[in-house]
Amino acid sequence: MTTNAVTPGETCFYQGEGQTQPLFRIEPGINCQFAREQASELMGYARDMTLDGLMERNHNLIWASYYLNALAKALLDDAEIGLMKSENP
Repeated sequence: MTTNAVTPGETCFYQGEGQTQPLFRIEPGINCQFAREQASELMGYARDMTLDGLMERNHNLIWASYYLNALAKALLDDAEIGLMKSENP
């Protein structure tokens, strides 16, 4: 894996009402390995929140988990783009 690869900042998440306007975007310049590590952490928290939300019938925890997963996916997607660009400049 290329250790100098960074996120290009092309990936948006939570597109807003009607999925037409991006509200958040991954910042460019984040080390791809670090972004992937952080995505893994977020996915672990989201997993725990989903289980807690289901067991406690707490819809707010489930929705929070949904948004954490969206952020984790965006981090992973942008890291993948950064890695591909570093391998094929």
